Amino acid sequence: MGKRLFDIACAATALLLLSPALLAVALWVRLDSPGPVIFLQQRVGRGGRLFSIFKFRTMRAGAEAAGLPLTVGADPRITRAGAWLRRSKVDELPQLINVLWGDMSLVGPRPEVPRYVALYPADLRETVLSVRPGITDLASLAYRNESALLARSADPERTYAEEILPAKLRYASQYVHTRTLWLDLKILLQTAWTLLGRREPPPPPFHKP
Repeated sequence: MGKRLFDIACAATALLLLSPALLAVALWVRLDSPGPVIFLQQRVGRGGRLFSIFKFRTMRAGAEAAGLPLTVGADPRITRAGAWLRRSKVDELPQLINVLWGDMSLVGPRPEVPRYVALYPADLRETVLSVRPGITDLASLAYRNESALLARSADPERTYAEEILPAKLRYASQYVHTRTLWLDLKILLQTAWTLLGRREPPPPPFHKP
């Protein structure tokens, strides 16, 4: 209950304080390229329930159908505004609405698309999907430059499925087993510090099974 109240209070306050900036970003997205301001995508949430995640649109309209649900390097589908929004993570801010609606938390395992949730090992699937997914988590910090990592691979989706996704799941499992409000605050502060461009040490390593 404490975590949920914390999520609601922080998300509502952030939306109120950031509303002028969010409106400015929405206008920029609209003027930069044709298409909707908000991108909706089906993700898998707590208990395996599907929900629509909100993001500022960073790709050309309809681009999702023209490639993988992964961003690899300088993806040509990304718009001019989208490049900055992704780099700064501002594209994720509309997920504060998902937090208010109860689909997400501020901190928790990042929600995946069904295509990759199908690859979760059964034991980790149950663990990771036992909590609300989050806007940020330890894996988000560790793999902030995931797109650049995938760009160096001859088969980006295979690299994601066989190397990056298992590591993310171990981070997620560690979070589920050790989560506290204090840990959430530390992850939020680390995320803010990183987004401000400060040099940040990597998050604590996950405990290998």
